[in-house]
Amino acid sequence: MQNFRNYFEILGVNQDASLAEIKQAFRQQARKYHPDLNPGDKAAEEKFKLLGEAYEVLSDPERRSQYEDYSSFWQQKGFRQRVSKFSFRDIDFSDLGDFNSFVDQLLNRRDESARSNGRTATESTSSPRQTASPRTATRATSASRRDAEATLTVPLERAYIGGQERIRLEDGRAIEVDMPPGMMTGQRIRLKGQGVGGGNLYLRIAVEPHPFFKLVDNDIFCRIPITPSEAAVGSNITVPTLDGPVQMTVPPGVQAGKRLRLAGRGFPIGRDRRGDQIMAVEIVIPAQVSDREQQLYKDLRAIESFNPRADLLKSWQPIAR
Repeated sequence: MQNFRNYFEILGVNQDASLAEIKQAFRQQARKYHPDLNPGDKAAEEKFKLLGEAYEVLSDPERRSQYEDYSSFWQQKGFRQRVSKFSFRDIDFSDLGDFNSFVDQLLNRRDESARSNGRTATESTSSPRQTASPRTATRATSASRRDAEATLTVPLERAYIGGQERIRLEDGRAIEVDMPPGMMTGQRIRLKGQGVGGGNLYLRIAVEPHPFFKLVDNDIFCRIPITPSEAAVGSNITVPTLDGPVQMTVPPGVQAGKRLRLAGRGFPIGRDRRGDQIMAVEIVIPAQVSDREQQLYKDLRAIESFNPRADLLKSWQPIAR
């Protein structure tokens, strides 16, 4: 087993690296050691081959999972005697004399049906890096095949855009999951064949609280601070959204607490619609101003006709003594 190769170390990534990180690391390293850029350099040529082998395994979710299963046992005492007690997909590790044999099988004898059943979210329901904590569900299809449940906690931005997530389960397995966009807290996603003994794995989504945005149904709520002058005369301002910064118009004379709406900037509703982003206006007074600003505020105070307390004074009547 001395020829075992640590593919994560070869690519320069950690064991929890995402597919995007693996691709980026491979591109960077491959450019550095490409034979065309290192003519006659046997060491660079060998490094380039190892990079290709590592990328071919780690970029494929099924192969990567098999590799991780194998590598977690190879250093243990009595590996070849003990490993046959475990069922690791289509490879019988007890028949492999060394790591090269394992790689040959891994790259040439693959069960394509396992790939089609295992790595994407095949169903989403709306019923009532995270670490998923699975538990065995009560429903079972046989004594050795059981469904399992796990909670997947994701940031609001990831819940909005979806995409590929690498999840490490409590039982030690690591899987790549293609998450749908617009995930909501309480939503369940079924992963076919990823439970116990080939049962299904149900991921229950929990969206983390966000420091600025709040998700209510499919709308995004937030508070937007503006200056007194922006409130008085109106302004074009830049505001954050889940799609990135956008320009919006603050109408003149807007009041604190007024809700401004950006249509279609919320969470997806089906395939063709989205909720809105709703912003409550918050007028913020500067704690410190420059001498010039202070003089302008005084000049404004001297000429302004607006008195916010006028109605209070009109309605107040002294109590007769």
